[in-house]
Amino acid sequence: MGWIHWGRHTGPWNPKTSRPLPPRILILPPGQSLVSHLLTQGPELGLELVFVWNRDPGRMAGSVPPTLQLQNLAALGERHPDLVVEVAHPKIIHESGAEILRYANLLVGSPSALADQATERQLLEASHRWGHAVFVARGALWGTEDIARLDEAGGLQSLRVTMATHPDGFRLEGPLATAHSPGPRTVLYEGPVRGLCPLAPRNSNTMAAAALAAPGLGFDRVIGVLVADFRLKDMHVVDVELSGPPGPTGRSFAVHTHRENPTEPGAVTGSATVTTFWRSLLGCCHLPSKPGIHLC
Repeated sequence: MGWIHWGRHTGPWNPKTSRPLPPRILILPPGQSLVSHLLTQGPELGLELVFVWNRDPGRMAGSVPPTLQLQNLAALGERHPDLVVEVAHPKIIHESGAEILRYANLLVGSPSALADQATERQLLEASHRWGHAVFVARGALWGTEDIARLDEAGGLQSLRVTMATHPDGFRLEGPLATAHSPGPRTVLYEGPVRGLCPLAPRNSNTMAAAALAAPGLGFDRVIGVLVADFRLKDMHVVDVELSGPPGPTGRSFAVHTHRENPTEPGAVTGSATVTTFWRSLLGCCHLPSKPGIHLC
């Protein structure tokens, strides 16, 4: 088993052609659009889908070729993947992320999993132990590189991410699962992102990505706001607000981005985010297998 570095290749080679073999990719579980993209576009991009796993194997019937269906996740090492892609739920990362890193690089599609400090620590330890990278998809976060650069330079003082959509688009747990929206627009949560992620694991990924982009603030100081808005039946709206420390005049640098992402009614993920995730997958295939956690 090996892995791929674009440019200087350090993964497996084809002994017949003396050319690098295509990166071998596993998906957990099957995101239909992602599987379709890899099957139709993968070969021309030098990518090979080697298997797909789902907790419920029956859900792969008719959508994933039988030869690509993995029945037991514990057997993933037998398929020798170079990259494992999680597009399911943070529970997969909590339960299996560290073990996956024993065999391959990992692309996390549920950044909210890293709000759990034990999970983040386990991933980092496994990454360094086995020499594989943890890539994290940026999802719907606009301006990721700008946030990271400002934070690295010490110029980021506050970061706030608000996600609003129709209540049908939420998959909430704990006390938020029984929260009521008395009016057309209700703030369900406002506070540190670390506190929101376990309550809205599938609706807080953009905020988690922001916390990872700004480690100087992190999950405890990046503020997440979750809003139920009955007017947003087919739209996810993400606002990112950040500011720097006061300058010589006493005024602070500030940026506010507003992103409207069309979506099917009741869907967790907007259409533009699916495209962004595909680009993240392609992007991390061009990055070195460097231990640690890296946004892409």
